[in-house]
Amino acid sequence: MTDVLTTGADTGAVAKRKPAQPDVNGVDAELVAQLVEQARTAGLQLTGEGGLLQQLTKRVLESALEGEITDHLGYDKGDPAGKNGGNSRNGVRGKTVLTEVGPVEVAVPRDRDGTFEPQIVRKRQRRLSGVEDMVISLSAKGLTTGEIQAHLAEVYGADVSRQTISTITDKVVEAMTEWQNRPLDPVYPVIFLDAVHVKIRDGKVANRPIYMALAVTVEGTRDILGLWAGDGGEGAKFWLQVLTELRNRGVADACMVVCDGLKGLPDAIEATWPLAVVQTCVIHLLRNSFRYAGRQHWDGIAKALRPVYTAPTEAAAKERFAEFADAWGTRYPAIVRLWDNAWAEFVPFLAFDAEIRTVVCSTNAIESVNARIRRAVRARGHFPNEAAALKCVYLAVMSLDPTGQGRRRWTMRWKPALNAFEMTFEGRLSAGRK
Repeated sequence: MTDVLTTGADTGAVAKRKPAQPDVNGVDAELVAQLVEQARTAGLQLTGEGGLLQQLTKRVLESALEGEITDHLGYDKGDPAGKNGGNSRNGVRGKTVLTEVGPVEVAVPRDRDGTFEPQIVRKRQRRLSGVEDMVISLSAKGLTTGEIQAHLAEVYGADVSRQTISTITDKVVEAMTEWQNRPLDPVYPVIFLDAVHVKIRDGKVANRPIYMALAVTVEGTRDILGLWAGDGGEGAKFWLQVLTELRNRGVADACMVVCDGLKGLPDAIEATWPLAVVQTCVIHLLRNSFRYAGRQHWDGIAKALRPVYTAPTEAAAKERFAEFADAWGTRYPAIVRLWDNAWAEFVPFLAFDAEIRTVVCSTNAIESVNARIRRAVRARGHFPNEAAALKCVYLAVMSLDPTGQGRRRWTMRWKPALNAFEMTFEGRLSAGRK
């Protein structure tokens, strides 16, 4: 690799000058400007193969390695104190490492006894941590191993095998296992339950549910409690296993559990948390209603059902539903039966204040997470096995809110509802603050 000194960007000369006062980030802005200006004057590109950033990275890494071996030996290079002092420097060996600015060839110092263990670029290490973070980030966005390989080759000129990329992303499995088994809070104001379907090749490609539980903490933050891969279609029996695991991990109580209209799920929730109020998602109920109706009648049915779920009281909702049944029951009796069967789990939110109604009447709180997951899995098409699917979903979940803005908005949105929960479920939330 061409050295910066031979191109006119004299990093050594600049470093010998009296250092300027560093800026707020601890970086000498004047020094950086001088380096950039010298590079431009010499016709040296800032990025890319042989660019300034690549060569500066080389210098920084080699300087750090030199400092490490000095600490290891106890004397500076060329210091007479090291003469005949036992272990000593024994030249260098070349090594190419992949960094965020592309492949960089560095000279790694050696000692005669072979006891020197570099830390910044460890033995047999071929990638710096920033590259691994980048690969994991790209994988979380739904890119396949082939697409990540092409991206690294196009942008950084780095030849990274698909196996290496898989090895990097496999490192998250241990973190995922620890996350999946972490202890949980003793009580949550609301828990949302839902499942997304992914395609897994198990002999043949088939849709498999990924179960997810998302909770609102007593502080108003969002907490995804876990992810589980199920067999076949979504079922209440598997949900009972999920809920039992959550209870075993410390969730002793949930004030409300919001779910879709899956048959048997309310019974599973009651068996796990007897005091929990089960709320059927209004949006799912409407969607299921449309399955029994012709498309030309969807708008009319939606308009007729709106007064039911926006009624001020349960009694008013019953009156509005009776009007709906009179108007549409003859044509679509299956819709009337659907709402009759789901009525006990549909009406609980009508007994609460407006602040609670708006956030617990549906599983919309979890739908934004599901959308991010679907975007990631759609790019993959299908997965070779259950573990690969879970890894992709986990990465997508962990990359939901990189800036923290979503977390702050979520907390502000839930603050009024939690104040109402304090009064409605008097004393039950206090266990979550101990």
